[in-house]
Amino acid sequence: MKKIGVALFAFALWLSLAAVAQDTGAQQPSGDQGSMSQGQMSGKKAHSKSHLMGKISDDGKTLTDKSGQSWTIDNPDAVKGHEGHEVTLRGHVDTAANSIHVTSVKMSGERASKKKSGTMSEQPPQ
Repeated sequence: MKKIGVALFAFALWLSLAAVAQDTGAQQPSGDQGSMSQGQMSGKKAHSKSHLMGKISDDGKTLTDKSGQSWTIDNPDAVKGHEGHEVTLRGHVDTAANSIHVTSVKMSGERASKKKSGTMSEQPPQ
């Protein structure tokens, strides 16, 4: 009797796992995805967390990348002091509106690890 109960339980478990594996509700719609941008592939969601590299305009409101595409900076206060510089911006990129909400700024050529200031003081040669 116990063997029949265990076998029945195992069969029910197997059947439910097979049904979940065949669920097609989470699949992306079919079509030519090679010509779609990242924002279009995700459906209505055009925001993605990413980074952009380029030069910030003198007013700090736009970034021009290497290909010449212009991106609007949603929060220009985040890039204050970097106007006219080559930078890498990290943040939420909206490909549909060509805009970025900046979460961090890194100057080109800047090292990944930040230097601690004031840890070593220079002494004049004796």
